[in-house]
Amino acid sequence: MITIILPIWNEAKYIKQTLESILYQKDIEQEIEVLIVDGMSTDNTRDIIIKYQKRHPNIHLIDNPQKIVSTGFNRALNKSKGDIIIRVDGHCEIANDYIQKCLECLEKINVECVGGATKHVASGLVGKSIKIAQSSFFGVGGVLFRKNVEKGKYVDTLAFGAYKREVFEEIGGYDEELVRNQDDEFNFRMIQNDMKIWLDPSINSIYTQRNSFMGLFKQYFHYGFYKIRVMQKRRGVASWRHVVPALFVLTHLFGLSIFLFSGKIIPILSLCIPYLSFSLFSTISELIKTPSNFISVMMLPVTFFILHVSYGLGFLMGFFYFLHKWVDIKIKDGHFDREQFKKNGNIFK
Repeated sequence: MITIILPIWNEAKYIKQTLESILYQKDIEQEIEVLIVDGMSTDNTRDIIIKYQKRHPNIHLIDNPQKIVSTGFNRALNKSKGDIIIRVDGHCEIANDYIQKCLECLEKINVECVGGATKHVASGLVGKSIKIAQSSFFGVGGVLFRKNVEKGKYVDTLAFGAYKREVFEEIGGYDEELVRNQDDEFNFRMIQNDMKIWLDPSINSIYTQRNSFMGLFKQYFHYGFYKIRVMQKRRGVASWRHVVPALFVLTHLFGLSIFLFSGKIIPILSLCIPYLSFSLFSTISELIKTPSNFISVMMLPVTFFILHVSYGLGFLMGFFYFLHKWVDIKIKDGHFDREQFKKNGNIFK
């Protein structure tokens, strides 16, 4: 059996496309169960799901009163029966051969988790600019699952992964202390337990992203804020790209303070000019690749700046907010019942 876990909240606009992409997978012999964990949606998301349930008894709706992805995911794990567990998000559509390709990779390659590239779709000039920035090296570093990769490779994290059931039996569920980055921490935990994650170009999905600068700022601020807690719990960093935005903000604040207190402008210029140069170089590079999105590409310097500053500020604020928790590294997955999880898995073996 294959289990798909779908943590959602107020996804009325997208849930139909997501469910359709899951329900009509091709060439799958195994039974598929869909566990939708709803954070008590206030739109008509639940009404849409109930209509699907009447036609598809393999869809199950689970309440998640905490409204946090990690608690909802762990609640679903307790009810899951699949040998393979796949996480899918409400803004996502998976290709009709997604599960098939995941199963093929898990069988051929000796890894515990597989996933693929995620194509981001956006609307409006701002949304398209955000999309380009999130797939740019200057924007997000070497995050491979946001890009088109030609060959499969081992990675430190990915989106919408297909996990072997034994992974959760061995290292537990999502950490419920993390409002964001729970999948990032979990994948890091896997690697530290000698498990491997494989990104394969044959596995594809589509993700509908945020289309406003305010939404981008909030998203990346929270990413940076909770990244500190991930680093504390894992006693390290999965990639140094997670630290660079904070160093960017910190050094520029230092240069700005020198200017304000002494009137010396050289320090801040020596920091700003290289950043602006890289930003403009990346913008020109993207313009050459996608001249049809001229206006969105020309907005990239602003988009890059918002992305980097929001993440960096979140990281620095998280550092001070979680300063007293450096010794508290326990994984808090209280809603995950490991014994029940093992019992459910054994029933179908």
